[in-house]
Amino acid sequence: MHVPDGFLDAPTSLATGVTAAGAVALSLRGARRELSASPVTGATAGAAGPGAERTAPLAGLAAAFIFAVQMLNFPVAAGTSGHLLGGALAAILVGPFTGVLCVSVVLLLQAIMFADGGLTALGTNITCMAVVTVVVAHLVFRTLLRVLPAGRSTVTASAFVAALVSVPASALFFTLLYAVGGTTDVPIGRVAAAMGGVHVLIGIGEGVITALTVGAVVAVRPDLVHGARGLTRPLKLKVNGELVDAPARQAAPAAAPRSSRAVWLTGLAASLVLAGFVSFYASASPDGLEKVAADHGIDKAAEEHAVADGPLADYGVGGVDDERLSAGLAGVIGVGVTAAVGTGVLLVVRRRGTTARSAADGAAVREGAAGRPEA
Repeated sequence: MHVPDGFLDAPTSLATGVTAAGAVALSLRGARRELSASPVTGATAGAAGPGAERTAPLAGLAAAFIFAVQMLNFPVAAGTSGHLLGGALAAILVGPFTGVLCVSVVLLLQAIMFADGGLTALGTNITCMAVVTVVVAHLVFRTLLRVLPAGRSTVTASAFVAALVSVPASALFFTLLYAVGGTTDVPIGRVAAAMGGVHVLIGIGEGVITALTVGAVVAVRPDLVHGARGLTRPLKLKVNGELVDAPARQAAPAAAPRSSRAVWLTGLAASLVLAGFVSFYASASPDGLEKVAADHGIDKAAEEHAVADGPLADYGVGGVDDERLSAGLAGVIGVGVTAAVGTGVLLVVRRRGTTARSAADGAAVREGAAGRPEA
């Protein structure tokens, strides 16, 4: 659902750019807490929670995985395809604030490296595909966790519903933007119906991908899933031949942080295979926005991308004649760059958060010492 240049007028594009910049700035502040918290308990006391040093690389991996899966367009109707937006997946795996940053990094790199999504429309894409999807998915996900019985299956089911709802919400938000600042005169009611209908179908695919991914990680390492923090299996005791929950005081002590290297390597390998090999077999049909734009005349004022002749434009490597090899190399390059940039940005964010908290803790200690009477 990448919006190209020319769909929206300049004032609307500027407004979404300001909105996106504000959302990213707010997310930078919130992500400092999320990335410095313990992956097990979510605590941020002290310089950093136990195991917090591994959260930034895992968030960078989440960005790379979203980039890879976005290359896999799947058919949803005759002549129409869809792909993962990723906001729900990012929010559940790494937290809402960090999730906005992850998807924003993906969209930025897609725009400047692969000519996917306009440069003047970058604010629109971040607002629709990063902010709206993350906010809607996070609210739906947390609400379902509160009202449904606690458990790993609940996390997976809630992830499916949250992802499904987030996609048509994003599509309808774009329709609202087009009603305000669209560059062509089209019947907006029909556009809204078309966008909502096709993106409900895409949302089902998004829900399946998100649920499968979240369920796979929760099954082996629930401590690495932000949305599953605090999800523990109660200790069971056998009483008169029946298993019952142990009293809270007899619960097993919290385990020491485990290495996440195996998960990181597995996720990176999966991303490289998806982007470098599986993506070649993705549907070539236009995605939901492209199809609706063509059917209703929204694309009449579309502009050519500023880097349409770039070396990686349209997810192919310039100068490589073999189409399969070209697409595969572009996918591998994209995953590598996204992982590196995403991890680098999030490491800086986490370190700044840790430094700020350490300074605040030091000031509090000095204040307390100054206030104590001498012996």
